[in-house]
Parts: sequence; structure tokens; C-alpha cells
Amino acid sequence: MTRRRVPRPAELGQILRPKPLVLNPTDRRLAAAHTIGDLRAIARRRTPRAVFDYTDGAAELEDSLRRARQAFRNIEFRPNVLRGVSDVDTSVEILGERSALPFAFAPTGFTRMMHHEGERAVARVAERAGIPYALSTMGTTSIEDVAGAAPAGRRWFQLYVWRDRAAGRDLMARAHEAGYDTLMLTVDTPVGGARMRDVRNGLTIPPALTLRTFLDGAMHPAWWMNLLSTEPLTFASLSRWDGTAQELINEIFDPTLNYDDLAWVRECWPGRLVVKGIQNPGDARDVVKAGAEAVILSNHGGRQLDRAPTPLELLPATLDAVGGDAEVWLDTGILSGGDIVAAIAMGADACLVGRAYLYGLMAGGERGVQRAVDILRTEIVRTMQLLGVRSVGELTPAHAALR
Repeated sequence: MTRRRVPRPAELGQILRPKPLVLNPTDRRLAAAHTIGDLRAIARRRTPRAVFDYTDGAAELEDSLRRARQAFRNIEFRPNVLRGVSDVDTSVEILGERSALPFAFAPTGFTRMMHHEGERAVARVAERAGIPYALSTMGTTSIEDVAGAAPAGRRWFQLYVWRDRAAGRDLMARAHEAGYDTLMLTVDTPVGGARMRDVRNGLTIPPALTLRTFLDGAMHPAWWMNLLSTEPLTFASLSRWDGTAQELINEIFDPTLNYDDLAWVRECWPGRLVVKGIQNPGDARDVVKAGAEAVILSNHGGRQLDRAPTPLELLPATLDAVGGDAEVWLDTGILSGGDIVAAIAMGADACLVGRAYLYGLMAGGERGVQRAVDILRTEIVRTMQLLGVRSVGELTPAHAALR
């Protein structure tokens, strides 16, 4: 028979250790987030449905996004042991400069719609983390204001070629003058993709206060109060737009974009040039011949062509096609540090993350973006240690394979 006794107070004290009380509600929410999925769940509760769906959704049946995420889930890691991994170097060289982590913040449009702190908050976090940040043409904070928010950060500018070439030339000149060192030309948007969540939600930019959004707003009063009590939500590079994102793309983007226009951009832009939206190895080879110093395998986060190629699966053939003449980066479907490590191991020079930091932004503004970086950094370090590598440069295809 088991003998019972009364525990001593000292023993109870070792077990009963309540967590410190966190008074700030934002800090309390973020402390409970241990993965990007946790930040996504918080973001879903904190923002109106149409805003969350704009960030979270993709085109048509969303198969492109689903397949991209499944590809990362299909990765099998192959670790080595007894390698002494107490110290891990997560830095990597991107276009000749060191980045503290093997990823950059991708360009995202309408960022202040997700949270009123917007691009400035994202740029400040990138500056502290020592990683690049790409400002979108469709950003809601000006080129100059983002530069002022993160003067020591590494800034890139993402360009869509408009029907109005003079406007594009002016944006490139402003970005160069403000110290942006790299231009990221996006080439996968000749027309807007059919983003069905936005269609069903009736999302316009800026959001319109219809009866439906009013009722939804009653469940998210803080978001609406921040929207209405801060600077008006407008595009920094457009005077005004009232309509859907797809209508905007079809109105101002140039569907005649071709290699002559790529040459024009190369001529106008004095800095480094990256081409984003590559979806087959032959195009990667051709844009490098046309002057690109890096290519980004991307299907636009699944937001353009549904059933598009999966970037991770394209990576080996693209590396062969480029042959070391340019860097090859990758985005779409990345939701963890393990995903980033897998892509690097398979040969990518760097990754871009977009939704991951936007979930953080929606969950808690600048502090939420910082939490997203902290989560990804922790996951990268832990995955590298468990693989038995001490630096990003040690990662090879021997460490990861698609099953």
C-alpha cells in the first residue's frame, strides 16, 4: 500500500510557480504565440474578416498556395550528429552584403490596412534584425518616409511596370535618391489574379464602411478606431483609388510588359536588379542574360495563377539553368524557420517571407513583427543545430530532400 504524507510548504513552492502577470494586452497576446501559426490565429481574431482574408487568401481555389506549403511539409531532413553545434551562425551574404538571417521581408501592398503602424514598423524591425526589407510600389507609406523610419536599414524597392512609364521612372529615381540599393521588378502580374475571398467579401481599397463591414467592425472596434484616427489609408505612389485590388492591377499595370521593358528598367536603375515572379527555369536563364543579378522563384504567394508551379520544386532545375551566374531566391508557402532552412539546403541563396510578418503585424503591430522574427530565428537556429550544421554555408542538398 502506498504511504501518504502532507507535502511541506517548500515543496509546494517549487511546483506552484505562477507566470508573471503581464499587464499590457499586446505583450500578453504575443507571449502566447510560439509559432507563425499562433500569430495567424491571433491576427484572425484581431482584424476584420475582409482584411485578414486579403492577407491569408490566394487565387481561385487556392491550390497554388496549398501546394507550396505542402512541398515544404514533404521535405525530409537528414541530420548529422556529433558536430558540436553550441554556436550557430545564421548570417548569409545577399547580393554582396551580409544579412543576419537567411531571409528578407517581402514587399506587400496595402500594409497599413493590416495595422495602422504599417511599413514603418516593418522597416524598423528589419533594421534591428539586420535583414533587408522590400517596400512595395503598392505600399501605403512613401519611399522617403520608410527611409526615415529605418535610416540604417537595408532597403529595397519593388516595382511594377505601369502603363505610365514616366511614373515608373520617377519612382525609381526617388528610391535611388532615398538610399534603396536594390530594385525588385515583379513580372508575374500582367493582369490581376482572381482572389475569390476578396470578391466575396467585397473588399475595396481603402475599405468601405458598408452594412456588412460595419457589423464586422463592431467585433473589431480597435482596428476601426486606429484606421479612422490615424493618417488616411492611401497608396503612397497613387493619388487615389476606390475599387478592388484586381481592378487596380488591371487599370494601371502594363500587360504588354516584355524583355524590352526589362532592358528599359535595367537602363533606368543604377543599383542591383532582381526579377521576382519567375516560374520556369528558362525564364530564369533569360532574365539573368538580360541583366538581373538575382531571380526570385515565386508564384506571388499563390495570389495570381492558380495551379502555378511550386517554387520549391522548381529550385533544382532553376539552379542548373542559371548556372551560378545569379543568385536564386525563393518565396511562397514559408511559415517556419524550418522551411527557410530547407530551401537554403536545397540550394536557394535566400528566402522572402511575407504573410509570416503580416500575421505578426496584425497580431500586435511592430511588436508582432518582432515576435515573428524572433520565432523564425529560434526555429532556424534549432533546425540547424538538430541537422548538425554550424553555419548557413554548411547546408547542402544532403541535409534536405523532397519525398
